[in-house]
Amino acid sequence: MIFSTLEHVLTHISFSTISIIITIYLITFLVDEIVKLYDSYKKGLIITFFCITGLLITRWIYFGHFPLSNLYESLIFLSWGFSFFHIVPYFKNDQKFLSTIIGPSAILTQGFATSSLFTEIHESAVLVPALQSEWLIMHVSMMILGYASLLCGSLLSVSVLVITVRKKFCSMSNLLNLNESFFVDEMEYMNEGNNVLQNISFFSPKNYYRAQLIQQLDYWSYRVISLGFIFLTIGMLSGAVWANEAWGSYWSWDPKETWAFITWIIFASYLHTRTNNKFTSTNSAIVASLGFLIIWICYFGVNLLGIGLHSYGSFPLTLN
Repeated sequence: MIFSTLEHVLTHISFSTISIIITIYLITFLVDEIVKLYDSYKKGLIITFFCITGLLITRWIYFGHFPLSNLYESLIFLSWGFSFFHIVPYFKNDQKFLSTIIGPSAILTQGFATSSLFTEIHESAVLVPALQSEWLIMHVSMMILGYASLLCGSLLSVSVLVITVRKKFCSMSNLLNLNESFFVDEMEYMNEGNNVLQNISFFSPKNYYRAQLIQQLDYWSYRVISLGFIFLTIGMLSGAVWANEAWGSYWSWDPKETWAFITWIIFASYLHTRTNNKFTSTNSAIVASLGFLIIWICYFGVNLLGIGLHSYGSFPLTLN
């Protein structure tokens, strides 16, 4: 009873806190930064992270196994991963925009996990013998951390893509305006030439800021996705070893395994395009954006279908 109440309190405190602090930060991000609000935001991040950490530890102690036995627990752990990556940028100077992009993911994941859709599976079932293994911690935690890292990195790449497209659209618009100016009277053009040049996008300070922002987003996207790719690779390798022990086969082309392999291929392609000078940051951002959709299919879509040995579905994980 005590553990159940504590879990309920920690769950709702974490979600409420993260909702409030994201609202606060959006205010400080869109308007002038207010020191007191910013300090409250940083404190809220720490509170949220420790609440989710406490929730996971509580379930671990109460149920006697690492809390990754069903969809609800995996969503909580995924939310913990988002919260972790949400906090990390605040140890870096002038990297607060990263948290603004990543933050909403923690809110949505935590909110979805605590919604009424998962009320029936908040209680964890006793694991079957095949799942009572140390590989549960190694394999599943690496996979979820890999998903969290790749999703965060992909969101940064999506931001790169959006800003780049918008930048090109503005540049084309300004060039069209410049071409129209050549048809005016020659004397009028000479008198207003300086104003025309100031309107060209590549002379604009705003364009310089966008270029710097794109460069930073691309840099951090590459670093986070590289970390996530390592997690994903370790998770797949440890999963193969565990599968051989539990099912007698390293690979069985289960739906979850197949989509995990597709995810691995997509982000391997991203790393190739990102490190190849023949491709631009836009090319790699497109690949990462595709990977963002693939991860959700791999993690959530396959689970909801309720097929395969890896499916969390809407019930505690079992092994046939």
